[in-house]
Amino acid sequence: MSSNINQRVVVTGMGVIAPNGHGLDQFSEALQQGKSGIRYIPKLEEFDFNCRVGGIPENSEQIAQKYFDAVDLMAMNESMIYASIAGLDCYNDALLPARDIHTEVDWDTGAIIGTGIGGVEVLATKLIPKVENKKTKRLGSTLVEQIMCSSVSAKLGGLLALGGQVTTNSSACTTGTEAIVNAFHKIKSGSIKRMMAGGAEGSHYLTWAGFDGMKVLNGRDNDHPEKASRPMSQSANGFIPGAGSGVLMLESLESALARKARIYAEIIGGSVNSGGQRNGGSMTAPNPEGVIRCIREAMLMAKIAPKDIDAINGHLTATMADPMEVENWRRALELTPHEFPFIHSTKSMIGHCLGAAGAIESVATILGLHHGYIHGSLNCEDLHENLKEYGKSVVHTTREFKGEIIAKSSFGFGDVNGCLLIKKWRNK
Repeated sequence: MSSNINQRVVVTGMGVIAPNGHGLDQFSEALQQGKSGIRYIPKLEEFDFNCRVGGIPENSEQIAQKYFDAVDLMAMNESMIYASIAGLDCYNDALLPARDIHTEVDWDTGAIIGTGIGGVEVLATKLIPKVENKKTKRLGSTLVEQIMCSSVSAKLGGLLALGGQVTTNSSACTTGTEAIVNAFHKIKSGSIKRMMAGGAEGSHYLTWAGFDGMKVLNGRDNDHPEKASRPMSQSANGFIPGAGSGVLMLESLESALARKARIYAEIIGGSVNSGGQRNGGSMTAPNPEGVIRCIREAMLMAKIAPKDIDAINGHLTATMADPMEVENWRRALELTPHEFPFIHSTKSMIGHCLGAAGAIESVATILGLHHGYIHGSLNCEDLHENLKEYGKSVVHTTREFKGEIIAKSSFGFGDVNGCLLIKKWRNK
């Protein structure tokens, strides 16, 4: 704990397992190349989904076997596995001093790892069938930890012997971004040196079924999976579900400098709020005033002007909400379309990873900022008619990026909003 109650917060480690790449190098290369991780999913056709494509990390079972033995895996749901892989990678990437992880607790590090749906597949395939068949005694001793939402953070906390706050948040599509904002505030207040933050989501068809039933998934491009996720496009027809995990190591600048850590970026502002499901906001749509307030609160904390934002990694799901999202940004920044910063969508390559979305997209944002590129948004050559004025701002293919500040935003079911402001680290 620091006596400084206004700590600067930096990112000193990251881990990711995404539909188009596992690990920072593979993920960054995929982003730069515009490689889609969206593929045909036979299970979705088997169960007569309208949408039969999705973003699932490739070879995830083989990857998991490199991290855990068979006994460990039997006690983990898919979200736990993804969160643990990304979390272990993140912790190792942060290059913290060696310790005996079996006996020494890391009291200076905590974790906020969120999930949107959690272990629904365990409920459906293990808990309910056995209970209804009067086989409760055969449920086993690890079932509770597989169905509790906090399993994604609890498992990681145990694997790494974390002694700070270890908790799980769940705020629909805003979950991953909210976790990072909450961790940012905890470090900024001086109450802890480091927090791991991110989100995880599994790929079971039951996780995605409700969205297919709502008809918010795109079932029109099943024959061309890599073309199916079309944020900001006139021909967008709904989002594509995705899965995976992203985890960031947030650390006070004081701590990072003291241990001579590598720094990827600085988080200079963050805000979460709700629009109250009023004035246009509902369970499934954002109140524009809430979005605008969230963005402006983040800017106020960061002490920056609208023109200081060089790019936006948007929520941008490939639904009818995309043009409204851009309009809310325009109103929040009070800029004309011709003054608007660059804008792009990581979901065009990986789909919508629900509770993991904001976290994986934050990793993508920081990788681009750190290495000096901004990745393209696939499949929006036919920009939505309401976005044509923003044509010069939409990044279609990867390009060099010399900007300083990128905003990462998320807007979720329940009219909940999150905004992060991330600044390039300049070793000063």
